[in-house]
Amino acid sequence: MDPEKKTKTWVPLWIALSIAAGIFIGNRFAAFDSASNVKGVGKLEAILDYIRQSYVDTVDINQLIEEALPNIVQELDPHSAYISAADMKKVNEDLEGHFSGIGVSFYVLKDTITVTSLVAGGPSEAAGILPGDRIVKVNDSVVAGKKITNDQVLKMLRGSKGSKVTLGIVRPPKRTYTEVTVTRDDIPMNSIPAAFMLTDDIGYIKVGTFAFNTFSEFISAISKLKSEGAASFVIDLRGNVGGSLETVVAMVNEFLDRGDLIVYAEGRSFPRTDHYANGSGTCKNDQIVVLIDEMSASASEIFAGAIQDHDRGLVIGRRSFGKGLVQSQRDFYDGSAIRLTVARYYTPSGRSIQRRYEKGKYDEYEMDAINRYLQGDYVNVDTASNSNLIPFKTESGRVVYGGDGIMPDIFIPRDTTGINPYFNMLVNNDLVQEYAMLYSDENRSKLSGFDSWFELYRYLQKQPLLENLVSYADYKGIRRRPYYIEESRQLLESQLYAYVIRNFWGEEGFYSVLVEKDNVVKKAIELITSGKALPDAVANGLYELSH
Repeated sequence: MDPEKKTKTWVPLWIALSIAAGIFIGNRFAAFDSASNVKGVGKLEAILDYIRQSYVDTVDINQLIEEALPNIVQELDPHSAYISAADMKKVNEDLEGHFSGIGVSFYVLKDTITVTSLVAGGPSEAAGILPGDRIVKVNDSVVAGKKITNDQVLKMLRGSKGSKVTLGIVRPPKRTYTEVTVTRDDIPMNSIPAAFMLTDDIGYIKVGTFAFNTFSEFISAISKLKSEGAASFVIDLRGNVGGSLETVVAMVNEFLDRGDLIVYAEGRSFPRTDHYANGSGTCKNDQIVVLIDEMSASASEIFAGAIQDHDRGLVIGRRSFGKGLVQSQRDFYDGSAIRLTVARYYTPSGRSIQRRYEKGKYDEYEMDAINRYLQGDYVNVDTASNSNLIPFKTESGRVVYGGDGIMPDIFIPRDTTGINPYFNMLVNNDLVQEYAMLYSDENRSKLSGFDSWFELYRYLQKQPLLENLVSYADYKGIRRRPYYIEESRQLLESQLYAYVIRNFWGEEGFYSVLVEKDNVVKKAIELITSGKALPDAVANGLYELSH
């Protein structure tokens, strides 16, 4: 599936949905004690036995327990969770950084699964599948023209390593039909989708998640950028909802001196556990700017908090999510698991960044993200009142605040330029990405012939892509709005170019186009170029505060 999430304009909905994601920070904690001696367990067992024996209808007790457990655990706090066996498999894939499948990215275009790209050296490439191929049949099931969803496609294409799947393929332009058998294998999930140079000496690294394989990807990205001349780094953690504690500790270690505290965790039944830099980092003298937003959570906040508390670099963007609870996992015989909050983690200055919640008021906790949007947190100066937050001091004595996410050193509002009702209708109906895929598919021979993403970019800038998109949208029932179209022109064209380029050059080309118009990235470049992200400049407050 297309690895980049569809562009949305309603950021708070993203945030509300992200709360449901399991953020695994705490593998190293011991399993909690057996429940056999807990008062009340006997009562629970008696109730279930009573239901089994006496309820008017036959009851599947196992199903009853499966349905009840999530509600019981959720009452504790917003991040403790019971995870079913089916959901646990997906959670583990995300954290482990791989899954077993056929190694294709796809897009469902006109009710047909269209292959957009292949994993190099993967099973589909070995079987002779090509970009642009249509998958019309999976084993004995016809899938073309069925209004199939992405989730349904994934369930069909993924499976155990070594298992086989037979695909019915139609290949343009001759539209010949053939059947290909593919043997599933482990497919890597890249958690760092892009790493490239912003200027002659500033490197950019987009970190999508903190999986177990992210550190090795991070080191490879740093090595690549340093070989290209990078002496400063922009680390983009926007939209990153977290992941492994061990991974983020190893990544922050690259920027800190030996003995610098990175993070510590502490809970009622768990003694304080500290994590320090060991001095082996490769970027201890390089400028760094960390980008965060309202979707940056958990491990992202550990990273940003450590950099900020040691005055090591600048954190810019918007106030982070505020997830500072540590979960320990206990696995059950059927593949399900419970993740129980056992501690809170704290930044080096002693800040807990967990935002406020009341036990049992999960819905109110969810709504807080939407309320922040309604209050204007994302487009105006952050509305969080420092009087309600606890002040702490960084290594140099700068005041920072804890208890409600990471407050950036420099607030940069969400860029709403070009976002209007017409743009929203196109994006919410997925027409920008859909047309980009259609254009890519119809012009594949021409577009695949360029030697670099930048050459393709220059070619696309000379094509009437926006005018064609407007006509396509009109055909789809979204009427032309000339004033709004012109107002959104730059934004729509940028997204069109990025989506088309990704179909041929992957995520690096995609992000390279998008960051050109990114006001947060522009500010990061300005700060680094002027030397304001150097530790001494940060410690002395020589940067311009914007909040």
